[in-house]
Amino acid sequence: MAAAAPRLRISEIFHSLQGESTRVGLPTVFVRLTGCPLRCVWCDTEYAFTGGKMRELEDILAEVAGYGARHVCVTGGEPLAQKPCLTLLTALCDAGYSVSLETSGALDVSEVDARVSKIMDLKAPGSGEVDKNLWSNLAHITAQDEIKVVVADEADYQWTRAVLAEHNLTSRCTVLLSPVQGKLDPQDLAAWILRDRLAVRMQLQMHRIIWGERTGV
Repeated sequence: MAAAAPRLRISEIFHSLQGESTRVGLPTVFVRLTGCPLRCVWCDTEYAFTGGKMRELEDILAEVAGYGARHVCVTGGEPLAQKPCLTLLTALCDAGYSVSLETSGALDVSEVDARVSKIMDLKAPGSGEVDKNLWSNLAHITAQDEIKVVVADEADYQWTRAVLAEHNLTSRCTVLLSPVQGKLDPQDLAAWILRDRLAVRMQLQMHRIIWGERTGV
């Protein structure tokens, strides 16, 4: 008997400009998977924790193709919480897309297709989920990947500095630092980075600057 076709629970698929990472500004198709085992206190996609619709892999690929974009970002929630996400990532790569994966860093990334650019969070203490960091994931980070830390205050920033130094991360990949919107003044984060000559890239969420807080952007 043939294996059942992969199905994933999808929160939304949409075409927008990438608002974060080194791909910022690029027209991108976003495939947002439903579900996440974490509950970061500053999460801006809580609507993706539940709901969504089960969809066949071929149906997802067909919708992505309809937008005619080169870049695809698989995100969540936490996309790796659904095992068929690995199959989706490989299928997107096979179809010729430039694929990125936004992941919390709490789930194993070792089986992610090597062609995918992993944008992996490290959860600082201010997230409320620092204990969920799966540190073994750092062994699977390459130069094509990126580490992201969302910073809520100066304590988070100092924690980040220590982690980056301990694991020599800024020499291994691009490191992205973001302020928690509405909690940390971006000027403060910028000042700390410049003061310490930290070899990171500061980023703001461009999509929220353009469109505000709404889905589908």
